[in-house]
Amino acid sequence: MHFSIPDTQELLDESGNSYLGYNIHINGLFHCTVRYKQLHNLHEQLIKDYDASHLSFPPKKFFPLTINQQEDRRGALEKYIQSIGQNTTINNSPLLNGFLLNAQLETEGRNLRLENLNIYLHNWQKITLEVINAENSKQVLKKLCRHMKLPERYDSYFSLFITVQDEDDNLRIVRKLQDFESPVITLKAAQRSDTKIIFGKWFWDIGYDLELIHDSVALNLLYIQTVAEVERGWIVVPKQMRHQLVSHCQHIEKKEYLNLARGLKYYGYIQFAPCVCDYPQVGTKVQVAIGKNELTLRILKIKDEDQEAVFRVTRMRCWRITTLSNGVDKCDENLECSLELSFEYLMSKKQLQWITISSEQAILMSVCLQSMIDELLLKNVGGVKNQDLTEKVWTYITRDGENRIFMGSLISEDFNQSNKETESSQHTKGPIMKNLSEKIGITKIKRPSRNSKMLFSKSERTDCDTMENNAFHVIGDDDL
Repeated sequence: MHFSIPDTQELLDESGNSYLGYNIHINGLFHCTVRYKQLHNLHEQLIKDYDASHLSFPPKKFFPLTINQQEDRRGALEKYIQSIGQNTTINNSPLLNGFLLNAQLETEGRNLRLENLNIYLHNWQKITLEVINAENSKQVLKKLCRHMKLPERYDSYFSLFITVQDEDDNLRIVRKLQDFESPVITLKAAQRSDTKIIFGKWFWDIGYDLELIHDSVALNLLYIQTVAEVERGWIVVPKQMRHQLVSHCQHIEKKEYLNLARGLKYYGYIQFAPCVCDYPQVGTKVQVAIGKNELTLRILKIKDEDQEAVFRVTRMRCWRITTLSNGVDKCDENLECSLELSFEYLMSKKQLQWITISSEQAILMSVCLQSMIDELLLKNVGGVKNQDLTEKVWTYITRDGENRIFMGSLISEDFNQSNKETESSQHTKGPIMKNLSEKIGITKIKRPSRNSKMLFSKSERTDCDTMENNAFHVIGDDDL
């Protein structure tokens, strides 16, 4: 995860006392506002459960902070939370996911309630689920998979994504929804009316297809997504093979269609919008595709045929995300690029070279690279893709200082039981929500927008900490 705390707010609590709120951005988007004491409590629990004593947390102060000290603390907290983002054990933990989800709910000031959430398949088939606005992405995904009758063991092969339509009505993936956020809140916070949540596969080794196609539901989901990607041009189909694909599609021969498509170029890749790269030279217009353990740059030409450069993830020593205040000056006027993804690549046995891609989807590219490496390492040690982490008891402190104790996920299975019991008694949803709020510790927080002011806002160039590639050592002489 890519964390930043670009600014702070002065907020008022219910008693009218002011305090400083730190605005946390995750993967390029605002997520929540928290107090120092909330982060300090998180740090103490991380030390206890995940041996995070090596992480440097800014100390408490006994006197009010000056403006300069406040800015120093903001910077120190940003470095601290970025160091958490570098630790795969911590940033995949129920503790951190639960803290961030609670903080998102508290920041939004939402009461716990049932809402209808629309989720789309790649063929734009709409599925409407009744979900709690406090359920995280993993819980919503699980509910969707059960609705579609997908076997539970295949849940981890799929995910939920935020998408928009570009000016040419092409689908663009903005981000993958994570376990630390509520899809309901994230969707409502989107700035564009054409934002949708789409369901799709989330794995890179297409060998997993061979397992999924034995289940009729999983087969159908793979088929729907593959047909859509062929129609969008994301998967390149030679002219001589188009007739075969059309024939399989007309006869609804799903396995035959997938077996043919699996051998096509860019099958199993995520396609990104056109952007700018400094390879092979500065200002080169490219289209990025990530899949099959590689990042591909399709160098866009006006007259000549497109050229291609391929970079294998095992030869990327590290990468970083950079936010630019002057990114527009570096890009074509028609291409947005205030973010940069830079990776250090082993070009030859003794030559490392930095390559930079300027794209608004740079953070999604980074998330894809990290996911690809995690999957690669998991397979190397014989791990199981759908293994679950052990749930722990943890505490969330609200801004007003109340302690809330949780076990694992924010929403417990008690909700389903309470819902069934209340429906059988023909009670209204109001009492359900009230009782559940007391049970899992959700409190109504007044939104601070009217009584808050921005104290700091960073506009200069900022770099996230460098992400080291744990699969870099996998390189052998045959790769060079």
